[in-house]
Amino acid sequence: MRIIYIHQYYLTPGQGGAIRSYHLTQGMSAEGLTVEVITAYNGKNYGIRWDGKVKVHLLPVSYDNKFNTLQRLWSFYSFVRQAKSLIKKEDLPDLFYITSTPLSTGEIGIWARKKWSIPFVFEVRDLWPEAPVQVKQIQNRLLKKWLYGLEYKIYRKARGIVALSPGIQDYVKKLVPEKSVEMVPNFSDTDFFSRKEMETQSRDFVSQPLTLIYAGAIGQVNGLYQYLELAAAATKHRKNWRFQLMGKGNQLEALKRDAKANALDRVEFLPFGDKAEVRERMKKADFAYISFLPLKVLELSSPNKFFDALAMGLPVVVNFKGWIWEMIEGNGIGFYHDCFNHESLIGSLENLENSPQLMNEMNLKARKLAEERFDKHLMISRILKIVKGLGNPSGSTSPGLVP
Repeated sequence: MRIIYIHQYYLTPGQGGAIRSYHLTQGMSAEGLTVEVITAYNGKNYGIRWDGKVKVHLLPVSYDNKFNTLQRLWSFYSFVRQAKSLIKKEDLPDLFYITSTPLSTGEIGIWARKKWSIPFVFEVRDLWPEAPVQVKQIQNRLLKKWLYGLEYKIYRKARGIVALSPGIQDYVKKLVPEKSVEMVPNFSDTDFFSRKEMETQSRDFVSQPLTLIYAGAIGQVNGLYQYLELAAAATKHRKNWRFQLMGKGNQLEALKRDAKANALDRVEFLPFGDKAEVRERMKKADFAYISFLPLKVLELSSPNKFFDALAMGLPVVVNFKGWIWEMIEGNGIGFYHDCFNHESLIGSLENLENSPQLMNEMNLKARKLAEERFDKHLMISRILKIVKGLGNPSGSTSPGLVP
């Protein structure tokens, strides 16, 4: 079986960032499927590389998270145009596996289905255009109408749909009730991340201060000003806690300026790093901090750093509600940061300074959740079941998936 996997922002562990697609394509390849990836990079010429047995086509499409809306749309259009041109030159696949964002990648699936009757799976990582509309990155009325229309058309034409969270699954089902939408969230790499070992006896929090780490994108939707506000509140309470930020994005410099202007000496900005560097930083932290703006659509997200933290056995603090917070609360593996009441979270963290054994129990629970519900191998096997059914040469589909 031959698959063309399309992801404009495909990354490897050595590059850092979200590497779900890397693991999925490696899993498909290990199962005997022939997989080729079409992605983009900030180069000048078309290129090819091999990630093991997976052939990766690199299209020269510039992108920067500092781009304005028009620049982003042009980048999306350029990728679709170049991908179509490349596909026409390649051996045709049995199936296209297309992942967002951006939403525009779905146009490739619609085009290929019309031209060659080749089915495609569409993976919905984030809700487009709903997310950028709520964040007010897209405000033009005609553009919004066109994007919502494109979203509906992609869902209708897809042979299979994969949603990364229960909320996204429900949203898509309401739009296309005739389709069966499979929920396969981001996963925990329990092979790469090992459980964080905690001290069982009393810990000296003066020489080893409580440490929170945010490791991920530093963009507008992440709302990390809330993290700085927490750091400022902790400082007023004379806490020596450390607040680390590791990543890159268009809000990084603004956050650095704010931290300096408010003399937040306990805030530490770490350079962007690959997965190995993230792992080393997490080993030295006590909590992972996951942050989004207070918008309903962002509560539906499936943040990969949350699942990395679970694999590490690292408790989590979140500043948003939704399914992730419900999981944290239900399993006793972290705290909610009410951004209008910093003292509540500070009080909870103070209690742990007096009882490190409680933190150790949270470590164990987080790791157990990663192993039992979100292990990488389990998630890949679920995707493989979908893909093999849809790409069956006989044309049959996997159970519950509607053509």
